Amino acid sequence: MRTENRNLYETDDDIRIHDLNDPGAELQWGGGTRQRGRSAENGKQRDKARRAKESRDKEQKRRREERAVPESRVTRRNRRRKKRRAVFSVFLFLLALTACAGCFFLWTENKKLHDEVQVAMAYVDEVNSVTAYTEDEVRKMTADAAAEAAEKSALDKEKEILDDIRARMESGDGTAPMLRAVYKDELVVADDGRYFFFPILDSLKHHSYAADQFQMNEEDVLEYFVDGQVASKKGIDVSRYQENIDWKKVAGDGVEYAFIRLGIRGASEGKLVLDSTYEDNMKGALRNDIDVGVYFFTQATTKEEAVEEAEFVLEHLEGYDVTYPVVLDVEEVTTKEPRTKDMEQQDWTDVCIAFCERIKQAGYTPMIYGNLKTFLLMVDMGQLEEYEKWFAFYQTPLYFPYEFSVWQYSSTGSVDGIKGDVDMNVSMKDWTNE
Repeated sequence: MRTENRNLYETDDDIRIHDLNDPGAELQWGGGTRQRGRSAENGKQRDKARRAKESRDKEQKRRREERAVPESRVTRRNRRRKKRRAVFSVFLFLLALTACAGCFFLWTENKKLHDEVQVAMAYVDEVNSVTAYTEDEVRKMTADAAAEAAEKSALDKEKEILDDIRARMESGDGTAPMLRAVYKDELVVADDGRYFFFPILDSLKHHSYAADQFQMNEEDVLEYFVDGQVASKKGIDVSRYQENIDWKKVAGDGVEYAFIRLGIRGASEGKLVLDSTYEDNMKGALRNDIDVGVYFFTQATTKEEAVEEAEFVLEHLEGYDVTYPVVLDVEEVTTKEPRTKDMEQQDWTDVCIAFCERIKQAGYTPMIYGNLKTFLLMVDMGQLEEYEKWFAFYQTPLYFPYEFSVWQYSSTGSVDGIKGDVDMNVSMKDWTNE
């Protein structure tokens, strides 16, 4: 260590110190110049500051070392905070996106509503522009329109009817079929050059046959179908006009039953007459397994004569297996001055009832044969509802609404074993099972 040699002296103002080793150096004391003393003081301050800094650095290092372990937990906590902030940001984004979608939907709905309002307003403007009418004016306009439509419809209907009449007249169908086509809600009957119109009565029993279920097969035999299957029986009716019949051939031609004429009552004298071929026809048919029924042509004028006819029939049925009905043939004869010319509808009805009751009493099934004139002009069908009906009509489609069991559809049929024409019948009942 260097030894400082200092000369200490005083002046008027201060004390000056001279360093003997360095005469040029001068220390100032008090208010004088002390350059050397100041340097020493500054050095001490620097040392003090350095030591303070080192102390602070040590303290900071110590603190960092103490916080070294918890820093990792803080880091994880910060990471979780960042993750939550990210999730929240996504949530806010989705919420904002949903809000935008909702706003777009509301905008489109508002636009649609606006368009509908515009259409409605246009309609209101159009309605307001239409001329208004009073209630009386509307009634008059409606009545005029209805009258015009009715007139047009009537003209169209009239033209349709006239065209149909013309076509039927040109085809040669005849007047009666033409009228029946026009007056579909009534039954038209021709008699003695006149035409009678009968309303169709709901009070009488109606049949349930469908017209389109009657079909003619390739052999011109009419059949009735139910559920695609033939539900009818092929039959004929014969008398002495068919002369000698080969019943074996008849059976081979598919005939299942035959109504055989038993006899007649004379139209002039009223004599009961047995048909000349009755016995042969009954035996021939039964011998070839053809079921038989019989019919009697009546000219009875009273109930007593009707019973007489029934007794005559029953007498000649003995010895025969009759499974089909016993029929009273009710027709108007065309001979001059017939004995029945003065009979009224009730007279004919009484004859039918008397005959049928006697036949039923004997254990057979009674039946009445007739055509449109028979059932609509000659008898009162309301009193004959309980008896079976055999209806004669030689055209198709069927023209009869009331209940019946057998339809005689042709008088010009052809069957093996019979020379010439024969009446053809279709039966919707099988009396062998009755």
